[in-house]
Amino acid sequence: MEQSDFKDLNISPEIQKAVADMGFEEATPIQKLSIPKILAHKDVIGQAQTGTGKTAAFGIPLLQNINSKNKNLQAIILCPTRELAIQVAEELRKLSAYLHNINVIPIYGGQPIERQIKALTKGVQIIIGTPGRVMDHIDRKTIDLSQVSTVILDEADEMLDMGFREDIEYILEDIPYERQFLLFSATLPKEIMQLTRRYQNNPEVVKITHHELTTPDVEQKYFEVKEDMKLELLSRILDLNHFELSLVFCNTKRKVDKLVSHLQIRGYLADGLHGDLTQNQRDRVMHKFKNGNIDILVATDVAARGIDVSGVEAVFNYDIPNDNEYYVHRIGRTGRAGKTGKAYSFVSGREIYQLRDIQRYAKTKIEQAPIPSLSTVNEVKKDNFIDQLKNKIETEDISKEIYVIEKLVEENYTSIDIAATLLKEIMRENKPNEEEFGNTEAHDGFVRFFMSLGRKQGINITVILNSIYEKTGLNGRQVGNIDIFDNFSFVEIAKEHASDFYRFMADTYIENKRLHLEPARPRDKENKNNKKRIKNKKRFKKNNRASKNFNPHRKDYNK
Repeated sequence: MEQSDFKDLNISPEIQKAVADMGFEEATPIQKLSIPKILAHKDVIGQAQTGTGKTAAFGIPLLQNINSKNKNLQAIILCPTRELAIQVAEELRKLSAYLHNINVIPIYGGQPIERQIKALTKGVQIIIGTPGRVMDHIDRKTIDLSQVSTVILDEADEMLDMGFREDIEYILEDIPYERQFLLFSATLPKEIMQLTRRYQNNPEVVKITHHELTTPDVEQKYFEVKEDMKLELLSRILDLNHFELSLVFCNTKRKVDKLVSHLQIRGYLADGLHGDLTQNQRDRVMHKFKNGNIDILVATDVAARGIDVSGVEAVFNYDIPNDNEYYVHRIGRTGRAGKTGKAYSFVSGREIYQLRDIQRYAKTKIEQAPIPSLSTVNEVKKDNFIDQLKNKIETEDISKEIYVIEKLVEENYTSIDIAATLLKEIMRENKPNEEEFGNTEAHDGFVRFFMSLGRKQGINITVILNSIYEKTGLNGRQVGNIDIFDNFSFVEIAKEHASDFYRFMADTYIENKRLHLEPARPRDKENKNNKKRIKNKKRFKKNNRASKNFNPHRKDYNK
């Protein structure tokens, strides 16, 4: 099991193992201060920004205090939004991975209440819910609060801003007075302090202040990218920019080792730094990085502490940090001594919400950037290769090679033909690997793709072009015909970019709606399927007419 200072907080081995699996190397300040107090069953007021690790701060001791043998509801967590309720539920499930017989479910509006009722009847110890839906269940008597021993208000100030005070008080009236009451909030306005005086018993106050971003010389951008495409994106950015020194941050030790291995296989001078290395190993890696023997250092947040290397041109958040404070520390390692640095964040799936929290926390703007296309990278590689070639011609002894060329020239081959053939052979390995998409009935030089979104989902040509640019780097010149229908669309992509487009756009989001993408099928095949369906429909009607019970007014007649 991975070692961390969580072991000093009197946490069970099962939860420590789950924490290690989640990649937390050490407790954040809010966790260090809150966990012991909550484990001691004290009421707590926690003031901390979103993204400081407060979910684990109350989630770890809550799970440890739960009686797994008791199937009744023992704890309720109130959140202002469905997104936060889902996020908290997911984190508690990860933290309870090695705890048996503990059930956690989120209940929120927008989800069928019958499904929630069915889940509740199976027995649940912890509910995470939005106030409105929790009240609905109370009124329906589908949840019993009589044995609740812990109440948690998460993002309390936001709940009050949204007008949930009366709802919260309505819920609290049904919960036994002898309970532990935990309240977490970014701010502590007068209204919250009134709640604490009324419902808490001698609460302990835990306050974590945050530092504003103090690195104005860092250009910050983010890319929306699927998890399995992060390595490809990192490689493209490195190839385009040729940074002298780069720092890449991952959230777990295993991710560091895996990424270093992949980068080395691709020919990059990379090494890793994390908590499992001995001091001698750490010193050796840092010596190589400072001396330029490696130009990419992959590290976890804890291992990177104390790194003070001048000349770091770029910082990559390969994983979005678990704590917003870590983001500030990470990007502060570039843009020093009056130089401009670059910070790139790779955002996958729901990490976009974490990034929004970071922007609010650090009071900074992080702009979305388009993914560099493979053709752009190859053009840069070609230019770099030509520059290297010129340098070798001017500085290296090539007399033996000249002799070979002269012999070919004597055989009536021109020097230009020879050079072009050699260049083509050398550059062949850099040519994009074009996927075979078969006949998609696109115009010459294009591949036609089916997209699962259309007009009814708010899709138009501008939305499609902007999404393609942001997610693949392709512009309008590389896009052919776009046909938009009610619930789906078709788009043509230049053949040399089709593989790139398919890899980055498949199963992504457009306008917050999941997109399914696939190569289009030939139209004649679609027409045959349509004709077959029409033929079957006619046969069905004919059979119905022949039936003794035929009734032309039956509801299923025209189906």
